[in-house]
Amino acid sequence: MGDSLLCLFHEGGAMTLKILHRPPQVSDTERPVPRWAMGLAYALPLLLLPSCLWRLPFALHFEMGQAQEGGMPAYWVSIPYVLGLSALSEVIAVLTIGLVRGWGEVAPAWIPVIGGRRVRPMAAVVPAVVGGLILTLLFTSVPIGGGRSLTLHGVVDTVGYTNDAWETLATVCITPIAAWGPITIALAIAYYRRRTRTG
Repeated sequence: MGDSLLCLFHEGGAMTLKILHRPPQVSDTERPVPRWAMGLAYALPLLLLPSCLWRLPFALHFEMGQAQEGGMPAYWVSIPYVLGLSALSEVIAVLTIGLVRGWGEVAPAWIPVIGGRRVRPMAAVVPAVVGGLILTLLFTSVPIGGGRSLTLHGVVDTVGYTNDAWETLATVCITPIAAWGPITIALAIAYYRRRTRTG
């Protein structure tokens, strides 16, 4: 499993842990993957990691400097929700690597029913593009002044912070997530062009 972000390698009878390894020098795909696509696919989980880590304290009702009205949900709601959301975000980002690797063209043998079969291009492209569009809408907000922003949910009040340091930390951690949708769409288009190119 050399294409995941967290891998175990067998060296001289001992298992060693290798974290966040670099993209492979030679692709295992039918046609060469553009270097930009390979780099973006492997960078995506790292791009989302700050927002996932920033979100974790909310599970234990630590508000990261946000000045919010109303209480937090009970621990039995906040802990699984926050942990699950962060884990799901990273899993989806890691799955995006399939758009630049061979296991995105031929399903791994361990998957029931479809294992070892070729993946039809549209079976990967459609979910990636639809997911990318949804992510773009979810994480795009346009400031309209007066402490408000235009989002998918309509006009919402911008979250306030108790001081500039907390606001800066939140901005640094959260802002990169806005690139998730466009990156996924770009990778899906590159995958489609590579898989359907003739000659």
